[in-house]
Amino acid sequence: MIKNFIIAFLCVTSVSIYAQNSTVSPYSYFGIGDLRATNSVENQMMGGLSVYGDSIHINLNNPAAYSKLGLTTYTAGLSRKEYSFKTNTSKESSSVSNLDYLSLGFSLGKGLGLGFGIIPYSSVGYNFQSERTVSGQGTVLESYSGSGGINRVYVSLGYEVFKDFSIGVTSNFNFGNQESNSVQAIEGLQLGSFNRISSRINGFDFNFAANYSPKINEKHTLFTSVIVNTQANLVSRNTRTIGSFSTATGRDLEVIEVDLSSQGLARTGVQIPTTTTLGVGYGEDKKWFLGAEYSFQELSAFENELTPASNLEYQNASTLRFGGYYIPDYASFSNYLKRVTYRAGTSVSTSGIVVNNKEINDYGITFGLGLPLGQGRNFSNINIGFELGKRGTKYGDLIEENYFKVNLGLSLNDIGWFVKRRID
Repeated sequence: MIKNFIIAFLCVTSVSIYAQNSTVSPYSYFGIGDLRATNSVENQMMGGLSVYGDSIHINLNNPAAYSKLGLTTYTAGLSRKEYSFKTNTSKESSSVSNLDYLSLGFSLGKGLGLGFGIIPYSSVGYNFQSERTVSGQGTVLESYSGSGGINRVYVSLGYEVFKDFSIGVTSNFNFGNQESNSVQAIEGLQLGSFNRISSRINGFDFNFAANYSPKINEKHTLFTSVIVNTQANLVSRNTRTIGSFSTATGRDLEVIEVDLSSQGLARTGVQIPTTTTLGVGYGEDKKWFLGAEYSFQELSAFENELTPASNLEYQNASTLRFGGYYIPDYASFSNYLKRVTYRAGTSVSTSGIVVNNKEINDYGITFGLGLPLGQGRNFSNINIGFELGKRGTKYGDLIEENYFKVNLGLSLNDIGWFVKRRID
């Protein structure tokens, strides 16, 4: 029954992930959009740590962790994010709900695990305006909007080379469409102008990982990991139209297809620089865990040939994460709350995006619960998480973005799909 449900759910939600408008952040204007959390709810609620893995949960960011899987695991994540935007003169709010991932992982034998699924990677969803006064022309109103994003289908393989040491690799196929539209109108004039760009993006990248998790003593384990997400060399196929419209009706009056081929812009490269993550942690199995990670990316090499901006600069990006979990008594039969997993964490990110000489940083705290759905050999669970954060600043004519995110993750374990049953 559960197999049929998952297959049907995969077919329906794969379309949903591709079609959804997943952000309303004005900062999705920059780079390839607003980068999404690409780990499961369980790991997100520990500040986004990828260093920890176990036998019943899928670690989407760390392919080496698949070597630990002992049960077939289906996992899916949903979220709702509430935004509050502030400038020096105004305040607005918005919200968006998303399907964040859909994945399946299973063991192929002792120390060998395989997984695959679909995850949104980045999202574009902005809509903002600016006004300025030009001498001799009057008030100039400029509007900017964008939509779309990049999704990825992945396959991961993890293998335990020898005791406590595992390696893994993930192959990601990235695909998606992005649309951007800029409009300019001058007060008192009947005609305005527009510039529309459409891009179809696809390409591969790879994620390599190595985990070393030796026992320090009878109870405690040291966790270490190195994860390298290689540079993604994507291809963007672009079209551009410009023209005029009626400011009274909004109807297009003249539309011109720009010859991007003659400018060498019909087919451009999108290079997402390599990200390296170093992680370390310590804990007691099925009891508690504490960990930290540091990620860095040479984003200074990124550029957008189609829409260069004079007030924008890319620098190297980095993220520092801390987090962990605590289980009072995972084997308790009399007290359900003792079997609940309590998670918490925090993260600090420098995005590498500098606008008007102001760096766009992101600060967040996370916390949540892992609620068991059964006892004995049933290790399925529902994971509920919350995230509070702040990105950007209202200084330098920018926007301060505060957000509150609610996450719901479902992790179902099935011991019977890839295990051959015998009848005595």
